[in-house]
Amino acid sequence: MHAVRDDRWDGPTPCSEWSVRDLVNHLTAEQLWVPRLVRDGATLAEVGRDFDGDVLGDDPVAAWDRAAVAAVAAFAERGALGRTVQLSYGSGPAAAYCTQLTADAVVHSWDLSRATGADDRTRLLCLLGRRP
Repeated sequence: MHAVRDDRWDGPTPCSEWSVRDLVNHLTAEQLWVPRLVRDGATLAEVGRDFDGDVLGDDPVAAWDRAAVAAVAAFAERGALGRTVQLSYGSGPAAAYCTQLTADAVVHSWDLSRATGADDRTRLLCLLGRRP
């Protein structure tokens, strides 16, 4: 997200229905769900439509950063991965939910790389927390 230039936010992505901003909004909204489901044990009904629409506001990078930090913190809590969470397809282990979100982030890092002209390998290394 930090490498997206100002002139790229409205650009297309390989996901034909999404702009770069739409893609980042999707990823950010996914992260926003984590504390509610994993830490708070909220149900889908309790979360409702809280994360529908634009969750990025005027500063998409800062919104992503806040959401990602909160999601990592929720998953990192003692016992968090052993909890059960309610997802759209039913209840399941938080560890599997974490795996699902990680896989989605990896796939969409490729989409974002293609959309912004970044090197795919650099994006993946950054996603994994490593310097290229």
